[in-house]
Amino acid sequence: MGNTGSHTALFRKLGHGGKIINATSQAGVVGNPNLMLYSSSKFAVRGMTQIAARDLAEEGITVNAYAPGIFKTPMMFDIAHQVGKNAGKDDEWGMQTFAKDIAMKRLSEPEDVANVVSFLAGPDSNYIMGQTIIVDGGMQFH
Repeated sequence: MGNTGSHTALFRKLGHGGKIINATSQAGVVGNPNLMLYSSSKFAVRGMTQIAARDLAEEGITVNAYAPGIFKTPMMFDIAHQVGKNAGKDDEWGMQTFAKDIAMKRLSEPEDVANVVSFLAGPDSNYIMGQTIIVDGGMQFH
């Protein structure tokens, strides 16, 4: 977001609007206990998204964000391994510890998030402005 001005200049030079897509987190939508600094930084990204959306709308530039929940990444596998190990259980038990509170009862695949980013980058999202799309399988409902 810090280079919004340079992105805007590039869009102007190309003679058309554009799309800015920011990454935040579901922790920046609801705030998660014991994650004050992380959640605060993600709330800030949402705020900057909304401000930039208002500032750039007349330029034909849409600004939105996506907010993933817990998804399968090497970092998440490490966390699940440690949770399982600490409980004397296996890695799958560690993963299920996180998945059990998700309505869809599974962690997100990276493709789940990529599909939302693709949607925001494409023409079907042309009238969506300043929004954060939560991609968390039903961890939170709004």
